[in-house]
Amino acid sequence: MQITDIKTYVLQYDLDKRLGYSQKWFKTRTAHLVEVRTDEGLSGWGEAHGPGTIAIANKAIIENVLKPYVVGMDPFDVELIWHRMYNGIRDYGQKGMPLQCMSGIDIALWDIMGKATGRPLWRLLGGKFRDKIMAYGYGMLFRDSPNLAKDFADEAAGLVRAGFKAIKMKVGRSVKEDIELANAVRFAVGSDILVMADANHAYTPREAIPLGRRLERLDFHWFEEPVAPEDYEGYVEVKNALDIPIAGGEAEYTRYGFRELIKRRCVDILQPEICGFGGLTEYKKVLAMAMAEGIPVIPHVWGSEIALAVSLHCVAALPDMPGAVTPTQPMVEYDTTPNELRDHLAKEPLNLLEQIKNSDGYVTPPDHPGIGIEPDDDAIHKYRIDK
Repeated sequence: MQITDIKTYVLQYDLDKRLGYSQKWFKTRTAHLVEVRTDEGLSGWGEAHGPGTIAIANKAIIENVLKPYVVGMDPFDVELIWHRMYNGIRDYGQKGMPLQCMSGIDIALWDIMGKATGRPLWRLLGGKFRDKIMAYGYGMLFRDSPNLAKDFADEAAGLVRAGFKAIKMKVGRSVKEDIELANAVRFAVGSDILVMADANHAYTPREAIPLGRRLERLDFHWFEEPVAPEDYEGYVEVKNALDIPIAGGEAEYTRYGFRELIKRRCVDILQPEICGFGGLTEYKKVLAMAMAEGIPVIPHVWGSEIALAVSLHCVAALPDMPGAVTPTQPMVEYDTTPNELRDHLAKEPLNLLEQIKNSDGYVTPPDHPGIGIEPDDDAIHKYRIDK
């Protein structure tokens, strides 16, 4: 089998109202799909992380820079292809957008391998450690509101009514306002729901530490990206000052970047963005490094139903760490904000919200070969902006 072509599709639509987090406001949702085609008629699908104009730029990187390294190769040679791409671009981009592009291609190769062998991705990754996975509802983004604390509280309560037993909210406006928002959410959902806070690297350690102490008093489950991703020493300072687990890694790239997070003990929970930091081939290496150092892994997810399905497979195949009769279980991130590219992309949707409601907050990974998600041609035609 040989790879004959790579096609990319930038999908986007406008939201009714803008949403935001500590770094920016946005009023569109974007997904950048990658299709790798073969001479045997099999196609694999992946996704390259990156919104808006980032996706447009990434399309050019895939089609003009990476594609020549890949066409003509055997899709089963994932290690060879990964290193061929990386060695080709490492002098010009060891992080960021080139790695997002490599991730989309790499995921599509794993999808081909699954389809060619009739095996779901979780089996290719080594087997399913769990049949059901707790999903945490990621919402409570900033919006234009005269009373954001009330809006956050109402949204959090709605997620609990929808079946979620764990939720994640945004922080990063100011320490004072974040404390007000965190208090409102905790009061709205009670003490039995796991609540996490995500600052999207809004703070210096001097700001993050007092905020983290307030989150500790509210029994938050983790404090995500408190400081800038490049500030390894800042991560260590925050982590050593607090008891609340510190999570991070969505803005880190390859085994080389994660080596620093792991070696320096920057975080308690690693959150690789599989569609961005190097794909599934690199994920296996980072997972091995993390396990050797006893650091749990919970993948970050932001994208279409392809990204969500990939994360489901990876979490299903995560070994128990540490092993025990009743080990602590990983979770899968479910973005609950408006996203038609999650809800209307696949020919056979995952229907995770229905599972969450009917299964006490749990979901199951797909059993179809490969990733288990096949984009609908009509959906691609409807949302595509790079025609």
